[in-house]
Amino acid sequence: MRVFVTGASGWIGRGLVPELTAAGHTVTGLARSDAAARALREAGAEARPGSLDDLDTLRDAATSSDGVIHLAFKHDIAFAGDYAGASAADRAAIETFGEALAGTGKPLVIASGILGVLGLPPGAVATERDGLSAGTGEHPAPIGGVNARIANAHRALALAGHGIRSSIVRLPPATHGDGDNGFTATAIGFARDKGAAAYVGDGGNRWPAVHRDDAARLFRLALESAPAGSVLHAVGDEGVPIREVAEVFAAHLDVPAISVTPDQAGEYVGRLGHFGGFDGPASAQVTRGLLGWQPTRPGLIADLKEGHYFA
Repeated sequence: MRVFVTGASGWIGRGLVPELTAAGHTVTGLARSDAAARALREAGAEARPGSLDDLDTLRDAATSSDGVIHLAFKHDIAFAGDYAGASAADRAAIETFGEALAGTGKPLVIASGILGVLGLPPGAVATERDGLSAGTGEHPAPIGGVNARIANAHRALALAGHGIRSSIVRLPPATHGDGDNGFTATAIGFARDKGAAAYVGDGGNRWPAVHRDDAARLFRLALESAPAGSVLHAVGDEGVPIREVAEVFAAHLDVPAISVTPDQAGEYVGRLGHFGGFDGPASAQVTRGLLGWQPTRPGLIADLKEGHYFA
């Protein structure tokens, strides 16, 4: 297949491009800089200059492809406080892909998030069937903040009714591996700077996790064979207790692991603080049965203990 990938030079994309090419697919990646274009060519992909704001570029690339995988998101402006702007750009890109692929039966795979699936109470194990909106592309609850990106994923699923084999892959915040500079690496940076690895309360709250390479393989399988309207979970570890994570941080950084209150969390983990005490395990049982996907790479604790995060 000729596959167009946004975010192809990002964290997931750097694992996905070789995964796709090794399976015999031809990859074109969206490149918003010369450095990104060089990285794509070195990985065996073609580079298409542009950004998520270049909707004509997105439309042309999708039209000339056999399938699209949309990984890109404007994390830079989202983390700077403009999550609404980042979500609006994401929605415009998805709508553009929908216009380009309508009636073709081609696959469109969208990256989404898994932590805090809409409608689930803390502690409930999220499944692929949770947080949906009956295929309408909208959610009955008010949408704002991080939920706006979830709403975008619902709109992508609704494209299955327009002759597109659309699916979403929900990713845990701890999508880990050697070279990660995202959520896990950021948390380690805070622990190093503060001289303490913090967890909220007793630290028994759990987060799902997956190795980047396992996630990349799931995106390929979704492209190749996920039925229209599929929700998939890239979950290797169903729920890793945050205290265990903090204790590994502490051992490698030679700092104490400490309990903090929810109000103190922001002091120790910055912008991650409002997630720190959230209990949100998740299952991938449906995904494994549907696509035969099985994680093979190390889990989060084993990956942390390899030491590359602390080099």
